[in-house]
Amino acid sequence: MAKRLMSGNAAIARGAYEAGVKVASAYPGTPSTEILENLINYLAVDASWAPNEKVALEVGIGASFGGVRALVTMKHVGVNVAADPLFTLSYIGVRGGLVLACADDPEMHSSQNEQDSRNYAKFAKVPMFEPADSEEARAFTRLAFDVSEQFDTPVMLRSNTRISHGKSIVNPQEPVAELPQAGLVRDPAKMVMLPANARNRHPLVEQRIVDLEAWACEQPFNRVETGSGKVGVITAGIAYQYARQALPQAHILKLGMVYPLPKQLILDFAARCDTLYVIEELDPFIEEQIRAMGIRVIGKELIPICGELTPERLETALFGTKPDAAVIHSESLPGRPPNMCAGCSHRGVFLTLKRLGAYVTGDIGCYTLGFLPPLSAMDTCVCMGAGISNATGLIKAVPEQERHKVVGVMGDSTFLHTGINSLIDMIYNGGRGTVILLDNRITAMTGRQENPGSGYTLAGIESPPIDLQALCRVLGVKHVQMIDPYDLTQTEQVVQQEMARPELSVVIAKRPCILDRRHGPEPAPPLKVIEEQCSACKICMKLGCPALTWQQEHNTPKAHIDPQLCSGCKLCQQLCKFTAIEVHND
Repeated sequence: MAKRLMSGNAAIARGAYEAGVKVASAYPGTPSTEILENLINYLAVDASWAPNEKVALEVGIGASFGGVRALVTMKHVGVNVAADPLFTLSYIGVRGGLVLACADDPEMHSSQNEQDSRNYAKFAKVPMFEPADSEEARAFTRLAFDVSEQFDTPVMLRSNTRISHGKSIVNPQEPVAELPQAGLVRDPAKMVMLPANARNRHPLVEQRIVDLEAWACEQPFNRVETGSGKVGVITAGIAYQYARQALPQAHILKLGMVYPLPKQLILDFAARCDTLYVIEELDPFIEEQIRAMGIRVIGKELIPICGELTPERLETALFGTKPDAAVIHSESLPGRPPNMCAGCSHRGVFLTLKRLGAYVTGDIGCYTLGFLPPLSAMDTCVCMGAGISNATGLIKAVPEQERHKVVGVMGDSTFLHTGINSLIDMIYNGGRGTVILLDNRITAMTGRQENPGSGYTLAGIESPPIDLQALCRVLGVKHVQMIDPYDLTQTEQVVQQEMARPELSVVIAKRPCILDRRHGPEPAPPLKVIEEQCSACKICMKLGCPALTWQQEHNTPKAHIDPQLCSGCKLCQQLCKFTAIEVHND
């Protein structure tokens, strides 16, 4: 087949297709999202979005139990959500091969931490592959399914932002011709993890790691690249590319499987070298295991543990002084802070919360940008689903006179991900807070993917949308109100009323994402500023709308609206007390 230029995510999807995957499930999360968005194009695969990563893995496990191959994908923090079934599946093993592809995010381009997912492979005692380019992403994904079935284990595949989003040449192959027959098989001693069965399975898990370690020493994905001299490097993944550039003459042991490590291969390689570096991003995962073997290496005493490696940072670490954790650019670049889109339905809610002096426990989504100035209306953000739970705990902790200020804010996709249980806890334990659900009918932050509330599946098939208002009521919330977040007067009246209420209440701010291709609003004419009537009070600038700028003309500062960016939401017009903003009909 002809070679292709592919991103790592597209290559993982290709590898899964070639391996004969029949079922794929995921929750979207950057940088992993595009794996399923590419896989849906292979019609032989049943690919779907799940409400969260735990459910996605459990769907994959069920498919594996049915005898077919299954792929589950998520970003690194999603593995935390999926850890419960992952650890037990390690004991159970598989029928059809099961691969969990997780994408880490060094430098936290779009994440709340820099967690190193390799630790999960060691913790759960499952093998992990780590590709260094798109071709390896394809080949390792395909290989991982064979390894899963050969060793009766789930297999993890680790990517990261550079591998997932970078592009390189891929050599596609034809899909496998034959796979085991699907069907129901009863084997409760293996598949029902009661304590007695688990005790029998645990020794098999330990032996599996020993067998994998010996097997990996003979496999071509762990290879030695001979250089000159006595300097050696042990590395894997994207760090391998940087190591080749920084130390072109060194001997390199390039690891394709990062857990378990091929110990005998490492011992033999180390014996050839007087100086041995371990080059890896984030944690000293490989380094610590090699040191435990009694081998002296140079690693994190030079190479930063925080942030993303680059060729420049690595060369500075090896040959100069250890760089700071933050990436330093030599070019003078203009500031480009993240911002909600022009016309974002969340903007009016956060402006209102700031005006009312609310203490906002936030969550993960586009609306996390409500933290940034000039809105500056978010006080906490921990993880998916914590917005409501954090509010519950705060209300229990703070003095009575401050409890009404606490507002838990969460998006619709996040609410369906893990927020429902948080709301149930608040209801069950007599919580008295105010919850605002920002319902834009899409999983916006990761690229506007569908979710159970959007009315469509990943494949574009219509699906019954979850009615959030009805769901809250049936859970037991007595006070549920709907608002239009484009109506600032209504928004402020309702939120103020509910914050003052001594009982639990839920406010649903319902407006489609401005960029949603299915539900987004009809195009509206942009607005413009009438300069003669503008008093330069800057109240419109408190919205932080990217379409609004402050301009100096004839030494008199005025607000200006960029008609190319303005969506016509009219929030700024509602704020202006001097009727200086009107519809641009030119």
